Amino acid sequence: MGRVRVGPLAIGVLVAVVVGVGAGLYWFQPWKLWQDETVTEALPGVEEPSRAPEAKPGTSSSPSAPPGPVTLASGELISHEHTTSGTVKLVRLADGSHVVRLESLDTSNGPDLRVWLTDAPVKQGRAGWHVFDDGKYASLGKLKGNKGSQNYALPEDVDPSRYSSVSIWCDRFDVSFGAAELIRV
Repeated sequence: MGRVRVGPLAIGVLVAVVVGVGAGLYWFQPWKLWQDETVTEALPGVEEPSRAPEAKPGTSSSPSAPPGPVTLASGELISHEHTTSGTVKLVRLADGSHVVRLESLDTSNGPDLRVWLTDAPVKQGRAGWHVFDDGKYASLGKLKGNKGSQNYALPEDVDPSRYSSVSIWCDRFDVSFGAAELIRV
């Protein structure tokens, strides 16, 4: 039998292919399309209802507890790059801080997903895929899970009245998975 001689060019091509496949897998992370992560968080400041003690005769029962969370704006998520559904709420908590709350979120998993509060208009279809990084936005952090209900605190220096939408943003590919217009209530 004859020996097959592998030259330096063939080894170089093989190394390049292996490195290219490895880089592609890291960049696109296709396995995330089949991995769901469900996060279920309660809204901060909402306590389970308990039976209040009965007031003694002759005393007035004045509310001494601070007011609970107040929904300032809300909207329904629409799909962009990936099928996305759920409700978004902008909530002021009793302590005066704000959170963006995603409820019943259902979207695809993906690499480097973020929750953005933006001033961009929400557009249907492909026209809305890339608009959210054109204007002002505040990243509220990495998406905790692609399913469920979760909260994202607004930094103290972010004025929620200056923003009109929320996007589930893929920072790696600069594309919106889905977004919701915040309608003031």
